[in-house]
Amino acid sequence: MGIVFKQSLNNTLITYFGFVIGGINLLFLYTRFLTDEYFGLVNVILSASAVLMPLLAFGVPNTLVKYFAGFQAGRSRDSFLTLMVFLPLVLILPIALISQISNEAIGNFLSKENPVVKGYVWHIFLIGVAMAYFEVFYAWAKVNMRSVFGNFMKEVFSRITVSILLLLIYVDVISVLSFLNALVLLYLLRTLIMMFYAFKLQHLKLNFKLPPNTMAMVSYSALIILGGSAAIVLLEVDKVMLNQFIEIENVAYYSVAGYMAITIAVPSRSMHNITYPLTAEILHNKDIPGLKRLYQKSSLTLFIISGLLFLLIILNLHDLYYFLPDSYRDGYIIVVILGLAKVYDAILGNNNAILYNSDFYRALLLMGVMLAVLTILLNLWLIPRYGLDGAAIASFLAFFIYNTIKLVYVKAKFNIQPFTKETVKVFLLLLIIALLFYFVKFPFHPLVNIGLKSFLIIVPYVFVLYRFKISEDVFGALSKYLDRITGKK
Repeated sequence: MGIVFKQSLNNTLITYFGFVIGGINLLFLYTRFLTDEYFGLVNVILSASAVLMPLLAFGVPNTLVKYFAGFQAGRSRDSFLTLMVFLPLVLILPIALISQISNEAIGNFLSKENPVVKGYVWHIFLIGVAMAYFEVFYAWAKVNMRSVFGNFMKEVFSRITVSILLLLIYVDVISVLSFLNALVLLYLLRTLIMMFYAFKLQHLKLNFKLPPNTMAMVSYSALIILGGSAAIVLLEVDKVMLNQFIEIENVAYYSVAGYMAITIAVPSRSMHNITYPLTAEILHNKDIPGLKRLYQKSSLTLFIISGLLFLLIILNLHDLYYFLPDSYRDGYIIVVILGLAKVYDAILGNNNAILYNSDFYRALLLMGVMLAVLTILLNLWLIPRYGLDGAAIASFLAFFIYNTIKLVYVKAKFNIQPFTKETVKVFLLLLIIALLFYFVKFPFHPLVNIGLKSFLIIVPYVFVLYRFKISEDVFGALSKYLDRITGKK
């Protein structure tokens, strides 16, 4: 457990650091060093690449993790790893051919509303391929119990490199067009570095003899394509579809508002690294009472943290927007809507882990596909009518329906649900603090206002949690921290 705990801690710190760098890029550098149009173009390229990535990866990252342990060292493992390296080409090569033949038609479709997008079909494809193979080699490292370097490359390396490229634009060393080309090289370089690292951990000896259970692995991979594509569609398709209906600079405005809301999801990502293996072990032991405790504890802890982050963002939003150019300051409703979606996502605790590690994972994939289709339909309906707010509403409705279905499904299959009376107490506490501070405005510099209001929100919130022991886990963590600063331990 030592190496698992150490890598989990390191991954959490790296994720937070990468998120800070990404926030600086998105909220400050992009908004000042690129025009709104080109910032929107960058978001369209990266979001479209992310939507394409699960298809190009052919589900191999998940398949590699699932089946790796079943192949002993030697020729059988060599044949398995060879299959994992070349399997994505089954879809990459035909899609590349289609892209070449239909480049004009694809470009015309993507640029129906914004002509600037037309020349970047190959940027989208190449970045998508790089993302797909990066995930393959990242999974390669994970199965060898070395995930920290891959997490650094994923969360930090690309964002720091983007920061450097944006600064080079600012000092007129490169042009915006050179920056867009450099983005492709950046993602390809990241993948190559990850490939060499993966091969260092586990040498690849080519063996083109197919493993005995190849068809089962290919079938599983095909199934995972659906699940992975659905998950990415739920997260990224709104920005791609905005490009189809309104001016591309609006994608930039939406992305900035969305990034603020996404900060609410960071604790969930960190906790899931811990709850996934715990959930798998509990399900393996058929310990339903233990599963219920973990479900409710993870839900309560994430609700406490995500609820606080939501309040800090919403109640400081006017001051936060002060640091952005004027054109980016109309996203208040978007932040609220997407923020509520992230809070609801967090309050489900380890719900995803329960479904993915149980015998019902196929149902989860089916739900994801259905909701991905619904998300696209909602965007088609709401974006033309309500613009940016319509995209946010579509995302909220999709996540709300998806999470509610998962909530009901787990209740039906395991007879457990994540809510307790403590959940109601936290909700009331958050509501009271929101009502108390919503109309409070300080006359100082926005940075001072944010610090002061945040302090006044956090102190009573933490005090009530500690004083009334609403959460055992939070109370225990606070007690350890207070013991350290008071010198008791």
